[in-house]
Amino acid sequence: MTYLSMYRAVAPAAAAVLCAALAAGASPLDARAQAPAIPPTVAAGGAIRTGMNAGSATARPLTLDEALRLAEERSEGVRIARAGVLRARGQQYQARSQYLPQFNGAVSFVKTLQSQFDALSKLGGAPDTSASSLANSPIARIFAARQTLTLGINGQWNLFAGGRILAANRIAAASRRSAEIGLASARASLQLQVTEAYYDAALAGQLSTIADSALAQSERTLAQVTLAKNVGNTSEFELLRAQVTRDNQRPAVIQRRTQRDLALLRLKQLLDIPADDSITLASALSDTTSLFTFAADIGAADGTPADTGAGERAQVRQVAEAVKVQQNQFRIARAQRLPGLALSTQYGRIAYPGSGLPAWDQYYPNWTVTATLSVPLFTGGRITGDEMVARANLTEARENYQQTRELAALDSRAAIADLEQALAAWKASSGTSEQAARAYRIAEVRYKEGISTQLELSESRLLLEQAAANRASAARNLKVAQVRLALIRDLPLGTVTQGAAGAAGFGGAGSSGGGAG
Repeated sequence: MTYLSMYRAVAPAAAAVLCAALAAGASPLDARAQAPAIPPTVAAGGAIRTGMNAGSATARPLTLDEALRLAEERSEGVRIARAGVLRARGQQYQARSQYLPQFNGAVSFVKTLQSQFDALSKLGGAPDTSASSLANSPIARIFAARQTLTLGINGQWNLFAGGRILAANRIAAASRRSAEIGLASARASLQLQVTEAYYDAALAGQLSTIADSALAQSERTLAQVTLAKNVGNTSEFELLRAQVTRDNQRPAVIQRRTQRDLALLRLKQLLDIPADDSITLASALSDTTSLFTFAADIGAADGTPADTGAGERAQVRQVAEAVKVQQNQFRIARAQRLPGLALSTQYGRIAYPGSGLPAWDQYYPNWTVTATLSVPLFTGGRITGDEMVARANLTEARENYQQTRELAALDSRAAIADLEQALAAWKASSGTSEQAARAYRIAEVRYKEGISTQLELSESRLLLEQAAANRASAARNLKVAQVRLALIRDLPLGTVTQGAAGAAGFGGAGSSGGGAG
């Protein structure tokens, strides 16, 4: 007689035995079979989650596209980069203004309280009040005026500065290009961080579901063994083995749920979403379409990336702009030895009112034009020192550029290798999970028919869990690697190592509890 036919025959009697046991009180064997429930965990959305029925009815669906949009709108790093671009544009305006003449207007009013002319008029006896006297002359009235009102315009124009103005404008232009590269790099880095956090949360949720499914399978096996033990068809050792297998699965379920909640919290932090808000991830790992597709956005059909040259990386381009800045700084230092020619002018109309505002015909014009030629004769070695400092800075910038190019070439190759590895792992895991699921179904049937052991069933369950976890991890790694290579031009160096470490925090695929044997 097979185990299945025997199970059908003894099922009514077993049910009667169980009802009698519940009416009279549980036996010690039943007490061992009834392990405490998994303690509830607080979900990242603030709701209490227990068992497999985790979630909230008011959870907000969040797609990857929406997460990227929210991140760019709320990112402090992107706003700082935009402020840097605005600052660079302002510096470019400042440098460009040196090409043009500068004009300023001024209005001044002078009130004389005491004058030397008053003291001079008191010397030598009585003052001379005749019309031809010095006190009544126009010159005396000007210099001895009690009030003076001046309306003036002054301007200055640098005609020749030895190339310093041109160099300053080149520095400002290079600084603006560097700031724009920094903004693009900040956006790309943010997109990669959000993508990694999003798929890390999706992976953690899928691993939690896999752990819940494995727990349900071990619970189902324990129920079958408990029923068989109660009717006397199996030994206590088999029951203990099933209980230990079930209990070993519980810590793994708790660990996976904790990792899921922490991954959701990290995603919310990047998006500035309150920690108490409940969200659900709408872009699944099993979805083959994503924001960046391999064929259209990453490379050609032969797998060669379209834009991974070392000279095109954002950090390399920024260092190249830094070299241009130092080159022009050196030109400015050398230009200090050349003479400078400047043209200035002052135009004013001056009035000497006795009281009130004077009429326009009471203002007297005054207009001067000045040309100034300045030549450094002796600076005590200051210009030589400036040249030495500028030359050293230029040499350092050039060596830094060469070093950054080498690092960029290595980082690009690492990104390509990371994508190839993720693609190979994805292809390798394509049929493994289906095979493992079929093998577990066969093992269940074999165990029910009594032609296999509980150890074989536990091993099949563990292999199914490992295959499902490997498939989910491969999907996450492939999507992140695709996005990283699509953004490689604007990403800072070193993101490949950071990305590879992103999924490592979830532990190995087979870290959940295995069988008791």
